[in-house]
Amino acid sequence: MKSTEIDFPTETLLEQKNHLLLRIAEDERQSVLAELELHDCEARHVFYELGAPIEYVYFPQNCVASILTVMQDGTAIEATTVGKEGLVGLPVFLGDDRSFQRAVCQVPGQVWRMEVNTFKELLGESAALKYELGRYTQALFFMVAQSSACNRLHTIEERCARWLLLTHDRVDQDQFHLTQDYLASMLGVRRASVNEAAGSLQKAGYIRYRRGVITVLDRPGLEAAACECYRVITDEFTRLVGLV
Repeated sequence: MKSTEIDFPTETLLEQKNHLLLRIAEDERQSVLAELELHDCEARHVFYELGAPIEYVYFPQNCVASILTVMQDGTAIEATTVGKEGLVGLPVFLGDDRSFQRAVCQVPGQVWRMEVNTFKELLGESAALKYELGRYTQALFFMVAQSSACNRLHTIEERCARWLLLTHDRVDQDQFHLTQDYLASMLGVRRASVNEAAGSLQKAGYIRYRRGVITVLDRPGLEAAACECYRVITDEFTRLVGLV
């Protein structure tokens, strides 16, 4: 990742898009912002690896991260998605310095980075940061639980639409890079199944998919094609941490 120099705190406030940070009370937010570094993050960048020490926590601006569960044979499937609503590095908040999952950048963009030791110190000093992270953790646990049921009960096309909507919510534009291989890995299905589902959504005019780039053309149509889980997850995030 490439680092971008920021003159704190004025420019940071102007550039800030991470909802979790924006929800911290103004008097406590300044001390948090002063410890952040802004980085450009490329697709497939690994934030931390399975079983490895976590050295930094990350607050996405407009990039999207996937938290992956990795099996013994190396197969990985997405457990949850993290964007501008949250934090990559939640195990540190919960008291662990190592990850039982892999975190990778799914959609490129910018992210705020903070050293783990600094983050721990701030948790002891900022009640507001601790409170907002607690509510975010609850929202994320709910998302994981709902997604587990979704993966068992709903069609690949419905799940694909849900996943695209959740990603669309977390980026600043209607177009984002995403290969079919990667989407298949995220959904835990064969590429042929993703190709069929994406083709159906494209034929309906909801999306356009060309050369690894997804363009959302009809947001209401895509929402109608998704299962109930998209709205349920979004409503719970809205209740706990504000609009995504």
